[in-house]
Amino acid sequence: MQTILGSGGTIGTELAKALPTYTDQVRLVSRKPKAVNPTDELVSADLSDAAQVDRAVAGSDIVYLTVGYDYKIDVWRAKWPVTMQNVIAACQKHGAKLVFFDNVYMYDCDYLNPMTEETPIRPTSRKGEVRAEIAGMLLNAIKAGTLTALIARSADFYGPNNDKSVLVETVVKNLKKGKAANWFASLDHVHTFTYTPDAARATALLGNTPDAYGQVWHVPTHTSRLTGREWVNLFAKEMNVAPKASALPVWMIGVLGWFVPIMKEFKEMSYQYDRDYVFDSSKFATRFDLKPTEPLVGVRETVRGN
Repeated sequence: MQTILGSGGTIGTELAKALPTYTDQVRLVSRKPKAVNPTDELVSADLSDAAQVDRAVAGSDIVYLTVGYDYKIDVWRAKWPVTMQNVIAACQKHGAKLVFFDNVYMYDCDYLNPMTEETPIRPTSRKGEVRAEIAGMLLNAIKAGTLTALIARSADFYGPNNDKSVLVETVVKNLKKGKAANWFASLDHVHTFTYTPDAARATALLGNTPDAYGQVWHVPTHTSRLTGREWVNLFAKEMNVAPKASALPVWMIGVLGWFVPIMKEFKEMSYQYDRDYVFDSSKFATRFDLKPTEPLVGVRETVRGN
């Protein structure tokens, strides 16, 4: 049995599509799980409740933690450490391997070009502090020999059926409405994006590769160094609209936070846009033959699927 905790999100759904390559027993766990494959087992659970997590994990060989909590620091502080502790404890009790789908918020902001699995951990945001804490919990359990686990880490992502992508929210949806695409800080810095189906396929592959455990892996991400302006141009061309774009200065993100709550939450992450942000997945490329999707293809599928 391979179990996805947080199966209703973008990555969880794509991961469910990828797992039948490796198993015919897939369990989907969320508050209101929905089947992706005909034979999926559905379990309703609140991951902040230890007993419910224990029940959801029981009988699993591999557990994937892909939950995405609301993008609010108060929610992250309240939910994430408890969830990670519950999942680690359940996996330890039931002898399940754990695959944690992670992001790059904990990396030192002075080392974003490029980011590798060895990039220093020095979060400069409140959300980054939470991510560093929960990744540390997992890595400490690995080091102590009490848990077999790995971390699959992604850059900012884009792709079809994606309601968690800043690229979709600020570029695709605006262009569809005839508005200028919004960017942050500067349109002329490189910004890498991971294509979500690639991330999910890689996470499934890592989970089913015994010697991948005990490590951090960057999931496959295309090596093209596209700037914000070039991303907007690609989307505009695919949508057959004018490539209108504007970059919001950091101070304005703070002002908008008074009117658009998500912007208040996003302001502390604006450092990812005022410098080159380059995600290096060469470790994965060296080990596995799973090629990342070309941006032209990814853009086309993102437009079709959102």
